[in-house]
Amino acid sequence: MTAVPLDPPRRLVEFELDGEPARVPDGSTILDACRAAGKDIPTLCQGETLEPKNACRVCVVEVEGARTLAPACSRKAEAGMTVRTDTERARHSRKIVLELLASATDLSTTPRAAEWIKEYGAKPDRFGADAATMNEPPKIDNDLYVRDYDKCILCYKCVDACGEQWQNSFAISMAGRGFDARISTEHDAPLTDSACVYCGNCIEVCPTGALSFKSEFDMREAGTWDEDRQTQTTTVCAYCGVGCNLTLHVQDNEIVKVSSPLDNPVTHGNLCIKGRFGYQHVGGGKPAGT
Repeated sequence: MTAVPLDPPRRLVEFELDGEPARVPDGSTILDACRAAGKDIPTLCQGETLEPKNACRVCVVEVEGARTLAPACSRKAEAGMTVRTDTERARHSRKIVLELLASATDLSTTPRAAEWIKEYGAKPDRFGADAATMNEPPKIDNDLYVRDYDKCILCYKCVDACGEQWQNSFAISMAGRGFDARISTEHDAPLTDSACVYCGNCIEVCPTGALSFKSEFDMREAGTWDEDRQTQTTTVCAYCGVGCNLTLHVQDNEIVKVSSPLDNPVTHGNLCIKGRFGYQHVGGGKPAGT
């Protein structure tokens, strides 16, 4: 029998959320409380397995008595606080953030981005055609995944996943300042010359598609990528005895990419190079799109 450690029970924190009483375990964030109450708060830089960086600011809410809006992803719920999630001030802030992001970044592969832009009435084109963008071609320097920095919002999630929070490879970091800021390897070297171990955990946490499987990139370029036709099947990786869970994304009877459940106690969404990219033997050929 395997002993499963259980966390000690946490006291409940009571506060007011949009005029209604809310109760969440001590240490929960406002975003946790919002999700428990069924409130749809937009998020981009927030990750289920990463510590919040407060980078994108689309999840801001209004806390009574606070001078500034608070990022719901990191602000802890406190007893007696009063929180408003849908005030004019919060909505206006989200609108501006979405406009700034969409005017300078390709959000075409960012889940729900178009929906939020419509919901908040954002008009990215008001900044004009000369809005600063990366304007560089995708980096394709290996056979496993592609870096398309025109889609990068500098949320730092890939850096954290590659660094001290998960992989500890430290192959990538933030380089440059201002409009020249970007995610980069040391001295902007190709991935093949960096400390990258090709675990693909950066792909798992990327919220915009700036990092993607080479198979997915090729299929999108060919116009054959269709998530509505894809099925997902979770299984156990057969390469070793760790027991990592794999979620196989299948289209037209071919595996097109592999992810891992974020809530799995073994992987927490992380895999090694074999688990994430070593699936060619299943279908007896190359990944779809190559």
